[in-house]
Amino acid sequence: MSGLQRGILQNIGNTSLLALRRVAPDNGARILLKLESENPTGSMKDRMALAMIEQAEAEGRLSEGGSVVEYTGGSTGVSLSLVCAVKAYPLHIVTSDAFSQEKLDHMRILGARLQIVRSESGGMTKQLTQDMIEAARVIAAETGAVWTDQMKNTAPLAAYHRMAEEIWLQTEGDIDGFVQSVGTGGSLRGNAEGLRRKNDQIRIVAVEPAESPVLSGGAPGSHKIDGIGAGYIVPLWQPGIANRIEAVSTQEATAMALRLAREEGVFAGTSTGANVVAAFRLAEELGPKANIVTIMCDTGMKYLKTYGAVLNGGGA
Repeated sequence: MSGLQRGILQNIGNTSLLALRRVAPDNGARILLKLESENPTGSMKDRMALAMIEQAEAEGRLSEGGSVVEYTGGSTGVSLSLVCAVKAYPLHIVTSDAFSQEKLDHMRILGARLQIVRSESGGMTKQLTQDMIEAARVIAAETGAVWTDQMKNTAPLAAYHRMAEEIWLQTEGDIDGFVQSVGTGGSLRGNAEGLRRKNDQIRIVAVEPAESPVLSGGAPGSHKIDGIGAGYIVPLWQPGIANRIEAVSTQEATAMALRLAREEGVFAGTSTGANVVAAFRLAEELGPKANIVTIMCDTGMKYLKTYGAVLNGGGA
């Protein structure tokens, strides 16, 4: 049967590119959204997780009987949980109550063991990131598990180079700008490198939380945009990789995410909302004929309780 897949991991990548119709700049520029929600866990992090595990296997650090550990705000952990479930590697995740309950539950359902680090502020902070990293380091040292160490791991760059190739083919090379939020920095850097190999005039915009604008030279702070804004300059970040940095608030990101749902039927997380806010700003600079690509990082189904609180007056 030629149409059968050999396994769920074959469905990672080759996602659609959608032109937004109603959530669009007034000047006629087009915003094109890469639908990474089509990946098996509903997140672009599936690309990253598969790349990190396959590299560890290729290098001989991970084989049958081995185990994996990682610290994560959720999406990377869910993606690693999927890959490790398929490949039968026990997975220990260090995460926090600062992140969506849906993600924590998803990881457990896929078989991961979770260690929860409490957030004093209830949001993402530099201290929380550091606490999770240290907890993952200790687990790796004590158990001998392979620590994928997403903040420093360069394996995902090649996966995002392939994503850039998808974007180039889908736009037929008609792309003027690329916008992406910065978590580990891997997706922004990998896509930017891949696209600039095709056309070094493409404008690259990095997005960070306005409450924690460290890439812009500001002070770290607490925010509620899952998956981005670690609170310090992440190792994969390179200052020259972006033409500029846009700071978007949690409130702006949440409002745009809800607008995408109501006007486009695109139900995404808040990092996607932040991306589209920044894409609108870039559209003002590039003008009416510009094509700007940004990323739907994950599905909004990962944030039902978060959005429910906002709709019920609890705030972002």
